[in-house]
Amino acid sequence: MSRRWRSMVFLGVLVASNIAMAAEVSHTQIEHTRQDSSQKSPNVLSATDLVNAHLWGLSEMEWHRYKQLMQGIRGSISPATISPIEVLGIHARDDAERQRYAEVWAHAMYEDTGRILAFQRAYDAATKRLYPNMSLIDISRLPGKTEVKNPFQSGDRLLFFTRPDCPACDLVLNKLLKRIDEVNGVDIYLTHVDKGDDRTVREWASNHQIDPDWVRSRRITLNHDGGALDKLTQGQGEVPSILRRRGEDVSKLPVSEL
Repeated sequence: MSRRWRSMVFLGVLVASNIAMAAEVSHTQIEHTRQDSSQKSPNVLSATDLVNAHLWGLSEMEWHRYKQLMQGIRGSISPATISPIEVLGIHARDDAERQRYAEVWAHAMYEDTGRILAFQRAYDAATKRLYPNMSLIDISRLPGKTEVKNPFQSGDRLLFFTRPDCPACDLVLNKLLKRIDEVNGVDIYLTHVDKGDDRTVREWASNHQIDPDWVRSRRITLNHDGGALDKLTQGQGEVPSILRRRGEDVSKLPVSEL
């Protein structure tokens, strides 16, 4: 091979090597540029973000933090309408920061309430001016009061079945005694008391402040159950239970009607 030919081959190899190195350097620079861009992009606010931050009176740093917080639990459990001020206040890093956001939010709510009330007053005035003879609500179409039917008549006799040490029974008894003037009287039957154990019955009456005058006048009678509840309810009765005797008819009275 001649010297001239060897020189040309060497020159070609050198040029190819330089091109490859230049391409590698260019690729490396592009990768660095991409990395730098990806690292910087999260810190760059869009034009919309800048406008929103300004509307809420927040700095760019505060808006960044708000957006970061919304990527976490706050964005998962709070409604989409939660304000940036509330988000930053909820996640305040100290008492002073929490107080500052609280005051900003209180001021914003105060101003907004004023605007709402002002518009409501304007709306009311406009309605009266434009429709002076028209009622907004047709009262005739409103449902009337439902008349509550009294479950008692003056001749009714109430049979109340209870037992000692029964808090639920005591609550029903209190309601029953408040309405004793509406009926002829109340016959109290104690279950879970041995037949003939009058002492327990008297102690129960004393503990529940049963007026002795009511007992003497038979407005209230004190009785042993003796199976009366089972007979009158075909074995379906449970204490506390109220039965209403009206003439010859005996019917169960729901506690809810007291």
